[in-house]
Amino acid sequence: MSNFLFFLLYNHHVTYSLRLKSTLTSDERKIFAKLRTPQKIQDYLDTFPVNFEQCGETYMSPRRVIEEKTAHCLEAAVFAAAAFAYHGQHPLLMDLQTISMDQDHVVALFQVNGYWGAISKTNHAVLRYRDPIYSTLRELAASYFHEYFMDDGLKSLRRYSKPFDLSKYAPEKWVTAEKDLFWLIEPLDSSHHFPIVPKKNERLLRHATQAELDATDFVEWKKKPDDL
Repeated sequence: MSNFLFFLLYNHHVTYSLRLKSTLTSDERKIFAKLRTPQKIQDYLDTFPVNFEQCGETYMSPRRVIEEKTAHCLEAAVFAAAAFAYHGQHPLLMDLQTISMDQDHVVALFQVNGYWGAISKTNHAVLRYRDPIYSTLRELAASYFHEYFMDDGLKSLRRYSKPFDLSKYAPEKWVTAEKDLFWLIEPLDSSHHFPIVPKKNERLLRHATQAELDATDFVEWKKKPDDL
């Protein structure tokens, strides 16, 4: 990367960070100011129960995540992206796409010393935070493959997206929006994705074992009676 291009990118993220900060309340700025590292962002999100969407499907903005103190995977990933943007870094998402019978997963990406890691919100012992040890995005995405399976053990993860940069949108549109971010789903889903499973090897995939299936019974947050 040329020095000039680096200068332009740096200025873009500094300018975006300032604009984002201007949309936040003082209390929101205090929260984001403390989330200076990926570990602190993940720790903060881990304090929130999983959003079971008991009143219907939601795609809450980071502002509403703070208000409601709950989040599912996409809401947490968007929140983490906002925290990165607050500190002048890239607000990047990765969409992990599955077979049609399963549900996609979304994580927030970050880099440390050239290695990729991910912020992830889940209710299970798998599909969680990734330390920045992956040389490529494919390595990072593939690390989720063996953890991603159906109730019968069928491994279901198939594709991963290129980094989806939320800085293409105004902070007011996604960081502090009061309405759900339903508009974000289509561009994320339709963004360019890469295959994880080679077509010739798909029929050779081994099902998860019973021990692996049993392990999915453990959940971090249990539904309350009014969530059922």
